[in-house]
Amino acid sequence: MILVSLEKLVVNLRKKKQEASRLRLKSERQLKELRSIERRSSSGLASLDRKIESEREDSTDVSNILTQKNAQIESIERLVSAAEERLDQEKEALIEAGQQIDFAENDFEKQIAENRVKSIKNHIEELEFEIKSRKKTAKKIADQIEESTKVKSKITSKIKKQFQTKPSLREAISSSHKQAEKFSKELEKNTKREETAQKSLDKALVKLQELRLKQKKSAKTRSAKKSAPKRKAPRKTAKKVAKKSSPKRKAPKKRKS
Repeated sequence: MILVSLEKLVVNLRKKKQEASRLRLKSERQLKELRSIERRSSSGLASLDRKIESEREDSTDVSNILTQKNAQIESIERLVSAAEERLDQEKEALIEAGQQIDFAENDFEKQIAENRVKSIKNHIEELEFEIKSRKKTAKKIADQIEESTKVKSKITSKIKKQFQTKPSLREAISSSHKQAEKFSKELEKNTKREETAQKSLDKALVKLQELRLKQKKSAKTRSAKKSAPKRKAPRKTAKKVAKKSSPKRKAPKKRKS
């Protein structure tokens, strides 16, 4: 009965140990998965911060370019405005010079007026070329400003989206960390439970082995006693039988003198 009870105990303890092992492995897998999520989220957040910083640097560079280009545009516009003002003046001067030719009193005055008209016309052509060239340059710079503005807008939009992603990553880190702490405690508890179950099982197995060995020895002892031959009582010798069967002789009586 003791052996049967002990064997049942070993079976139950083995089941408990297996269940404890299953729970420990489950906790380990869950903890590993949560730690992985936490690491990935932390890595993602760090990577996102680096990207945002890089995008900000790019945005700053584009802003500096825009500032430079806008300053160039403003400078060109001032130069064009000044050139257009001089052009208007030269056109007025040309009209005046033309009138001087009409009102010249002699060939000398007429020649001077014609030379002046020629000089003014040359100056007008130079101013018109300057204005045209500067406006062309301004158009190029304006196109560059437009392109840079688009680039900056894209960078700003990207940074905005990246900032919108950060809260979800932070939440994932926080949530996975809390759950990991919970499963870490659960893993510790399940590990202790498994160790306790293993110790109890080991003790029960030792007792079972000792009991089986004891029963084997007892069985061998009983078997040896059953198989040993019985000893026969020793036969009495003839002399001893004769001695026992012969009557004792009485000692002869001494005669009186």
